Amino acid sequence: MRKTTLAIATGLLAVASIAGAAPASAYDYPYCLQGRGVGIPGDCSYRTYSQCQASASGRGLTCNINPRVAFQQSRMRVIRSY
Repeated sequence: MRKTTLAIATGLLAVASIAGAAPASAYDYPYCLQGRGVGIPGDCSYRTYSQCQASASGRGLTCNINPRVAFQQSRMRVIRSY
């Protein structure tokens, strides 16, 4: 009986810890680290090009403009022109 109660309590604790975990908030910063193992658009957590370059240095990765941010900025210009 003790083993069953312990197993149920452990299971409930595991489910509660998974259900209570908050997802990481996603930011669309202007620069993305791209390359093998990172994918596309990549790791878009860089506010400046120099931050991205520093992270890419020595890892065989490159930095590019975040397409989601670039598209959003161009769309905003079109809306404002009316």
